[in-house]
Amino acid sequence: MKKNTICLWYDHDAEEAARFYARTFPDSTVGAVHRAPSDFPGGKAGDVLTVEFTVCGVPCIGLNGGDVFKHSEAFSFQIATEDQAETDRYWNAIVGNGGAESACGWCKDRWGLSWQITPRVLTEAMARGGDAAKRAFEAMMEMRKIDVAKIEAAVRGQAAPT
Repeated sequence: MKKNTICLWYDHDAEEAARFYARTFPDSTVGAVHRAPSDFPGGKAGDVLTVEFTVCGVPCIGLNGGDVFKHSEAFSFQIATEDQAETDRYWNAIVGNGGAESACGWCKDRWGLSWQITPRVLTEAMARGGDAAKRAFEAMMEMRKIDVAKIEAAVRGQAAPT
């Protein structure tokens, strides 16, 4: 076990979530699955209690704690993408498998976990500062899934492509 691991609370399907993440994102795996030695508030003896997994190299534990706590936007994974195809692939995987779109590159998976699917062109524009950052930011504020071509046009100070 790593010194610092993110623990994510699930109702009863942490293993299913971990396997989805491992199929969807690079450098993601499912490790040990631990079963409860006795009954617990979220389940019975023998049920999956925790699942060790990584998402893009980040160590996590999924805890099947029951329906007491829900995920919120206060925690999210931010996934940096290289181009529109990669942005679309991750966005569509999350939203298309029972998830939901939100604003500004955010979406939720079917377990309620928030994801920021963020093309590098946007973060690079923001890091530049100045007018290019302002234009990129304002363009992003109008989007759900980030449109790379529109961000690139905003950075150049051009009208957004249609």
